[in-house]
Amino acid sequence: MDPFLITGFESMSPDEKVFFKQLGARIAEFRKSATITQVQLAETLKVSQQTVASWEVGRRGVPVATLPALARALSVNIESLIGEKGPPSKRGPAPHIQQKIEQLTRLPKAQQKLVLQILDGVLSQAGH
Repeated sequence: MDPFLITGFESMSPDEKVFFKQLGARIAEFRKSATITQVQLAETLKVSQQTVASWEVGRRGVPVATLPALARALSVNIESLIGEKGPPSKRGPAPHIQQKIEQLTRLPKAQQKLVLQILDGVLSQAGH
């Protein structure tokens, strides 16, 4: 049975089905690049892990109202998320350290504290 029929996509055009499959693939790619689990992304967006999984395989469409929060959670712009070229950025991609800081901010507070303690230890040793 067509998975789109099961989830209410029967009225969707073939082009829309292709779009949502491609969008889902980009969501998965950006999520994995940011080392975020489906569960973490779901918690951030206040949806279930199954919803995120359904988006990623294109079984379900992402609500338009969710796109800004989804893009922020993945640290990308909406244009990149939906596969469109956005306006040229004034600077290049975020440096590696900035990407790591953004990932750190998405960790639970207890894990953030642990990472900061480790970082403080390394920095204090480097200062000697």
